[in-house]
Amino acid sequence: MRVDLFDFDLPEERIALRPALPRESARLLLVPEQGPLSDKRVGDLPGLLRAGDVLVFNDTKVIPARLNGLRRRDGLPEGQGVAEIEATLHLRLDGGRWKAFVRPAKRVAVRDVIRFQGVGQVILSGMVEERGEGGEVTLAFDRSGPDLDAAIAEIGHLPLPPYIASKRGEDEQDRTDYQTIYARHDGAVAAPTAGLHFTPQLMEALRAAGVEFEYVTLHVGAGTFLPVKADDTSAHRMHHEFGSIDIATAERLARAKAEGRRVVAVGTTSLRVLESAAQGGVIAPFHATTDIFITPGYAFRAVDALLTNFHLPRSTLFMLVSAFSGLDRMRDAYRHAIETGYRFYSYGDACLLERSEATS
Repeated sequence: MRVDLFDFDLPEERIALRPALPRESARLLLVPEQGPLSDKRVGDLPGLLRAGDVLVFNDTKVIPARLNGLRRRDGLPEGQGVAEIEATLHLRLDGGRWKAFVRPAKRVAVRDVIRFQGVGQVILSGMVEERGEGGEVTLAFDRSGPDLDAAIAEIGHLPLPPYIASKRGEDEQDRTDYQTIYARHDGAVAAPTAGLHFTPQLMEALRAAGVEFEYVTLHVGAGTFLPVKADDTSAHRMHHEFGSIDIATAERLARAKAEGRRVVAVGTTSLRVLESAAQGGVIAPFHATTDIFITPGYAFRAVDALLTNFHLPRSTLFMLVSAFSGLDRMRDAYRHAIETGYRFYSYGDACLLERSEATS
């Protein structure tokens, strides 16, 4: 499909720079399969969902994955061969190696060593093993396992989305705001933002309404922010992200589907790992990387409803929600959201989408 079909104009003032407080006070646009749109609040979810629905959360935890360092090349005159490099880790390959996006990418070559240091004395070195496209490199660090994790935690910065970072710096409040309350598995470099709306009080109210909870993991990579540069969706390549669904969770989700109960994904990341695990038609255990790319025409196997924030124009995520509820339906929904003052992107408001029967 043509990528420009997924374009729309978004006024700058619609981009949220801080979350709503309390979190569940964020606005919620209800988008049923048919019928009018409804303006609600996230706190209304207990009355909008059905007893027996299964909410599926992504329990990944955001790490301080943005590292600032210096690349030095030996044998050159003083002041030459030095470049400031920013690296954003996005996919762990093993105990000591990560895929990362670096900038400026043109200042980095294979076998270059980049030394990263924070405000303390911790210094971490990474050698460029290989270069990919779009500024992607493989970094082999001089530490591994827990030692590497501790060093990253010490010197790294929270990788706020570029549409926030370009307008203000990271601060201590983001360490809380940009993390779900149920995050437990380190590895994401971007938050599963639909989950940011949930508070202990909302979770308790949902349980009281008979809604069940399950947890899956997808370590969100920095590729989620990359623009689609191709003119046609068939030419776009997704970056891999690691996902996991354990045996017991897969069995409970498969049973819920067999009983006719709805699986409601909290966020596009939960949806992507569920659909990756259901390629055989039934949700199965999953422990692998996925580069699933969902565009209109995709036949959904696992997810019946989706809670998600509002996404970037021409993004893979707007393509996904258009596949889920229909392109015309989502264009109407986004037009309504813009005209009535909804807040967009990671710290913004949300919508609850019912799946179009045409995508079954």
